[in-house]
Amino acid sequence: MDETERKMYMAICRHDGIKAREIAKETGADKGVINRLLYGSPFIHDLCYADEDFRWHGLIRQVRPHVGLGDFCGWYGTVRRFLEQPAEEWLEELKEGCRAIGRNLNDTRGLLHSFTDTRETMASLFRDLEAMDARGRLDYDSWEICFELRIRRARFVRIYADVLVITEDKVFSLEFKMKDVIDPDEERQAVKYAKYLDVIFGDDYEVIPALVLTAASDLYTWTALPGSTAEVPVCSGDMLFNLFDQYLGFLE
Repeated sequence: MDETERKMYMAICRHDGIKAREIAKETGADKGVINRLLYGSPFIHDLCYADEDFRWHGLIRQVRPHVGLGDFCGWYGTVRRFLEQPAEEWLEELKEGCRAIGRNLNDTRGLLHSFTDTRETMASLFRDLEAMDARGRLDYDSWEICFELRIRRARFVRIYADVLVITEDKVFSLEFKMKDVIDPDEERQAVKYAKYLDVIFGDDYEVIPALVLTAASDLYTWTALPGSTAEVPVCSGDMLFNLFDQYLGFLE
């Protein structure tokens, strides 16, 4: 995605309806480029639409809360709702949401167990924050949390994530594995969609991908991606709060 295309997508998703001439004014692009990208950009093609008045809309708005994001998740809500909902009710809602977005619920490899394992890890994170009395410094009750993100509406854009936690200005994209050993392929999987999430959420957000190994303990490290100088954070479930603290600084 080039800079003009990115600016156009952001302009559409930050408004509740915007016309092509207004997009041109916001982005500084000429009419020919605007028209070409409105009908040729993969992100605009898959995740935006024009109404009968020729106003363009984003299926996922770049505002808090992110209107439309829940349409692509098995479960979506605030952290407060997540913590207040009983585990059994949460799982049933997640399964129903997964069916709605086309997520395969084949349980031959323990998928439902992985769902509950992931839920308990996330609930423990917020219990840790509460125990640290972080609420005075972090408004985490209002953060958005998504389980089983599947953006696969048409043929161009494919974005997947096990869990997203969306704060005021950061998106933590968490890849969960019920393992205790770091696998290079799973490191790559953790970062695979980060650049696409960066487009979805726009310039006001920093996207932070991480690999979470729920069978490990006392693990928090950064490892180099194979064949790259880039690094990805890897942590056990009981050390997930360290990742959040590194970016949010609530232990300072």
